[in-house]
Amino acid sequence: MPPLQVGIVDLRGGAGHARGSVGSGALRRIGRVATNPPSTPLYRRLARQLQERIDAGTYPAGARLPSEPELSAEFGVNRLTVRQAVAELERAAVVEIRRGVGTFVRPPAVRVSIAVDPRSQRFDLGSVHSALPDADDGEFVVGAPPVAGSPEDEEAARQLGRETAELSRVDTVIRLGGRARAACSYWMPFGPLPADLVRPGRPGNLVLDLARAAGVELEYDWRAFGAIGADLADAELLGVPAGTPLLVREGVSCTPDGTPALYVRRRIDGSSARFVLNFRESRQDGAQPGPQPYGL
Repeated sequence: MPPLQVGIVDLRGGAGHARGSVGSGALRRIGRVATNPPSTPLYRRLARQLQERIDAGTYPAGARLPSEPELSAEFGVNRLTVRQAVAELERAAVVEIRRGVGTFVRPPAVRVSIAVDPRSQRFDLGSVHSALPDADDGEFVVGAPPVAGSPEDEEAARQLGRETAELSRVDTVIRLGGRARAACSYWMPFGPLPADLVRPGRPGNLVLDLARAAGVELEYDWRAFGAIGADLADAELLGVPAGTPLLVREGVSCTPDGTPALYVRRRIDGSSARFVLNFRESRQDGAQPGPQPYGL
């Protein structure tokens, strides 16, 4: 596909410089997106024109963008403006900057639907769908850090009605579609946990495995939802920049008599997940009422 040409007036003001340059005139957006107001900063207008080329397939997923000098020459702007425009695209998760290599177009985000059943206290069957599409997908143990009184440990103790010294903790990562999607932490008033259960890299469904190890049956008690910025540990585990928005799903599971037995806290990459509330079992036409989810 030839480069997308957008006719606008460049900073030097001459119509003869219109093709491909970014100037003070309104930058037209292909399709349904409104034009930029004159007050839009130059770097942002350039970022949007590069976004147009990506949307149009001129720069497909995985493609390397032209270098700073090449973009500077093509659009008639300085390299600082180019750098700011590319940084804007990186913040929007459109491109990935690989230091010393170049800037590459990210593939479209694959969104994982997370089922939330508001109708009943269904059994807590764990975090991962029973039929994952890839052998590399699933839940994997990261480690079993000591419960040492961190804010998260204190919250777990409060929710379970125990002292921190009574709790055991396991951290895991859930991988779907070939990449890390969620960092998870579990606390139980039970221990010490079997060594094989907490072996780093061990695959499995930790909710079911913990329930078996404790000899209990688990049901949902409550779940809450929130958002945080990724701390350094979660950022490294999920492969995202520190501060990236993460969806938080936390709550308590209990035994059938209502005794709190598990506190879970999942931090989910917000760019690749959505929560789905399905209020009906099925429609009359037999179709499912919503996306078929993985249960995170």
